[in-house]
Amino acid sequence: MLLEYSVEKPLNREPPVEELVKSFITKASTAYDRNHGPLPHINADSHYVRLDGAVSNVLELSIASLRNDFKQYEVISALQCAGNRRHTMRTELKEVDGIDWNDGAVCNCTWGGPLLADVLTKAGVTIEGDAHVAFSCMQTDCQEDRYYGSSISLARCMDPKSRVMLALDMNGSPLNINHGAPVRIVMPGIPGARWTKWLDRITVQRQESNNFYMQHDYKILPPFIETRAQAKSYWHLVPPLQSMPINSVIAYPARNEVIKLDNLINGELEVAGYALPDGDSGPVVKVEISIDQGKSWKEAKIMYPDAAEVAEDDGVDKYKWGWSIWKYRMNADDTRRIKKDTKIWSRALDRGGNLQKGDIEWNLRGVGYNGYGEVKGLEVIDHAISECEEPTRRMAELSVSA
Repeated sequence: MLLEYSVEKPLNREPPVEELVKSFITKASTAYDRNHGPLPHINADSHYVRLDGAVSNVLELSIASLRNDFKQYEVISALQCAGNRRHTMRTELKEVDGIDWNDGAVCNCTWGGPLLADVLTKAGVTIEGDAHVAFSCMQTDCQEDRYYGSSISLARCMDPKSRVMLALDMNGSPLNINHGAPVRIVMPGIPGARWTKWLDRITVQRQESNNFYMQHDYKILPPFIETRAQAKSYWHLVPPLQSMPINSVIAYPARNEVIKLDNLINGELEVAGYALPDGDSGPVVKVEISIDQGKSWKEAKIMYPDAAEVAEDDGVDKYKWGWSIWKYRMNADDTRRIKKDTKIWSRALDRGGNLQKGDIEWNLRGVGYNGYGEVKGLEVIDHAISECEEPTRRMAELSVSA
């Protein structure tokens, strides 16, 4: 099997956040990459996923079997790195331990494949209560362990409405190598660290996965833990991060951007971004903007999904785990009031009543950051428009492919 080392270190990249908000469904070529080792090129025709542990029938599932022997489902779900927005925590609070992610370590895609609940039912689960399902990729060593592993509760896996899936497709096409081909686990509402790629083993068991990335990473440590050395005796006391908080991000204008008034339509500044619900509490139902440090808030328009659309899909809210793309057109008077020290904030509210807050505690790994979306350092200037310049129309067309 070929192991692809695309760079000296594992491939980690994110797109410009302005690129992300151009489309409700993120193209595979745009979606971010997060890896802890090389990319394994797997032959789908000979690959099997073993399902074992506390089951009546150990299964060896080929990709053809997963595609042909089980009912196929689709789910729209955001995939978000636990460290999304880590750069903001690092720069606005204090230094953290982790690679630097800005606001683009997230994508919103349509995933397709059989439900894990159906596969587990075929295997015959033999335990109940407080149990777990562990997911492994044994294809290659990782930076901190000999394989990559994760786990979530058995109860969630057995609930068909949770849409936990053995994904074979991304946006209607087979998974590509970067995103886990030929099969990965998809867990709507759960951080991307648990969505094990290049899946080759599923185990029903009493305990959580003992993999490094489950037990010694991707946890929100208390703020008094300030070093890796201190964390060694504390990891086992903190539960793994299994849900991402409500969030919103301002995609544009960009920090420190120069805004030329004569380039704006009617002198109005367009502010746009994305918003994500808390875990299973979606979709986001409101996004608001403030330019006065939160003294007042004005409602933005959610461009997609359309709140009026019938969103039931086989008894599940179609947009429950997806993001929302929003836009706010700031009136000319407010635009002119923007100074270098003005902060434009965004906050989101989801269907479950979770409201994004501005005060967020620091944690060593910089995970789960969800302070207000923010842009600052803008400079608004008068500018005589030339014949060759066009008024800015950054969101004239929103590409929707849901």
